[in-house]
Order: sequence, then structure tokens, then C-alpha cells
Amino acid sequence: MKVLRVFPRRTKATPIDELAFVGEPWLFLPEADEVHVSCTFTWDCNEARRLAKAWSRHYPIVKLGGPAFGDRGGEFEPGMYLRPGYVITSRGCPNRCFGCFVPQREGAIRLLTVRDGFIVQDNNLLACPKSHIHAVLDMLSRQSQRPIFSGGLEAALFTREMALAILSVRPARLFFAYDRSGDYRHIEEAVAIIRELAEWKRGTMRHHVSCYILVGYPGDDVGQAQERIAKVMSLDVRAYPMFYRDDVFTRRPVEWMDLIGGTIAMGGRA
Repeated sequence: MKVLRVFPRRTKATPIDELAFVGEPWLFLPEADEVHVSCTFTWDCNEARRLAKAWSRHYPIVKLGGPAFGDRGGEFEPGMYLRPGYVITSRGCPNRCFGCFVPQREGAIRLLTVRDGFIVQDNNLLACPKSHIHAVLDMLSRQSQRPIFSGGLEAALFTREMALAILSVRPARLFFAYDRSGDYRHIEEAVAIIRELAEWKRGTMRHHVSCYILVGYPGDDVGQAQERIAKVMSLDVRAYPMFYRDDVFTRRPVEWMDLIGGTIAMGGRA
């Protein structure tokens, strides 16, 4: 079946093949059996609904879905809703972190067929059984490009044994997440393990290790967020502040824009 996919916005992960479109229908459109309007972010839901209506004028079957609409997700289809190279080998997460929809949307860990790719987008790969993790690492070792664990690795599960296994596939970049107050201790420990085991030269850790930092959530302020960002950067780890947004917040306040912009301008490092 020929499926045309439509996305409300373009990101690094958006497919770029001839059946992938962003926004309004074009003047000349290809033949397709169905149109799938895929929405990732809740703040794009209204735009996705509008696009579904617009594309329905050209195609008889238009389906609206994606993570923002609570889709549980099934088997991963490479290149379908994510650009080739991206791969998801599991769904769900056993944790219930504040502001995260994954557990209620996808449930606990569900293992998928391990497809080829090098940018791993699993919500919590390290929560999977070791046999599955090693199957993923075996797949990554066969790829022509060095792996990127951009889905994020749970630092609390990043043991020395797991670090040895992951570093054996020569990752280009590892990502951790600082979403909860207790996360920093685990990130600090994970970085210490990497510093001991990796062959990266001193002072180059930030080129390989990054950390998402949740900021702007209810009760947070710019000063507290700056402290968390500074702590991460002091480890020689690149910081990526992620502003908390739900389907109500459509604009970032100026002070948070300045904080995030300033961190990006420094390259997420001290």
C-alpha cells in the first residue's frame, strides 16, 4: 500500500522521501492509497487537525495520529515516520517521571523487532532485558556510521558492565537526562565511569556525552535551572535545556528563551 505522510513541522528526524510532506498540499501531488498526518508534539495538534482536513480534499482516506494523539505505537517501520537512520527497538518506560506521557501512552517496556539504524530513539533502552540490549548493540556494530543514543540513557542504569558493552560499539554520542532532582548523582557517576573506560582524550568528553535538562516546569525558576545547567557543564558534558511545555504553553517566556539561547550559544558547555 502506498502511504503519503504529512507532518506539521520539519525536524532533523522528518523523512525526506517523495511521499513525505510538511504542511499544506502541494500543487502537484503523487498517487497514494492513504494519507497519514503524523503529529509528535501536543502543541501541534490543532495544526495537525487543520492539515488533515486540507489533505482530505485531495485524498479519500486521511488518518490523523502520532504520539501527540496518544498513539501507543506498534512495530517500528524504518523511514516511515522518522528519517532513515533513526531506529526504535522498544516502546514504553517503567518510570513515571513528571510531565512524561510515555508510560500512560505506551505502557511499560515492550520489545520490538530490532531493525537497522544508528540513531537510537528508544525511550529507555537500558530498562530492556540485557538480551535485547545486546541484540541492539550487535545491530549497531554492523552499521557504517557510529551510533548516537539520542533517545537518552537512564544514568541510574548505566553500570560499569553496561558502559563497557555500549562503548564497545564506539558511539559518536551518548545522551542522558536530568529531569528529576535525584538524577544528577547518577549522571555524575555515569560520567565518571565513562571517563575511566573511554579512550576519549581529556577535555573532549563534551564532544561525545550530552545531557537533556528539563527546565521551566511548574515551580522551577531561571536561577535554579542555571544551577542545574552549570552542574552538568562542569562535568565537561554538553547541556541541552529542554523547556517544559504542555498543550497550553505555546510560547516560551523571554527569560527562558534567553537562558536556552545563551546555553546554545555557548555550545552547551562551560
